[in-house]
Amino acid sequence: MRVSYEVFHKDVAELVRFYVAVLGFEGPENPGASDYVVVTRGEVRVGCCRHGDADDTPRKPPAGSEIVLRVDDVEAEHARVVAAGWPLADPLMTRPWGMTDFRVFDPSGQYLRITNTRAAAGESSGAGE
Repeated sequence: MRVSYEVFHKDVAELVRFYVAVLGFEGPENPGASDYVVVTRGEVRVGCCRHGDADDTPRKPPAGSEIVLRVDDVEAEHARVVAAGWPLADPLMTRPWGMTDFRVFDPSGQYLRITNTRAAAGESSGAGE
């Protein structure tokens, strides 16, 4: 089984630019006026869908959901996001359960947690995952 998710926004091109330029996904350089574009990174697929009535209000848990993207080098991902000038919702930090992560909102208001793939040696990775 694999997971993919779809994000609804008024501007598909803005979503694609975020996922490609800020988070390093692969996708079309010029999505144009497409109503649906898929971007990928490794086995993660995000469908960027145009919807004129989409609510782009940032949603931080417990409202909405938290989408977790696990990466091998969370510090490098953090540097990429900062270099792109994208605002952080929560700073890079190591959590009490041993995971290091940071959070951002995508243009549609989705709350994304970018986290390392495993806890530091000797730490539990069960809570907050």
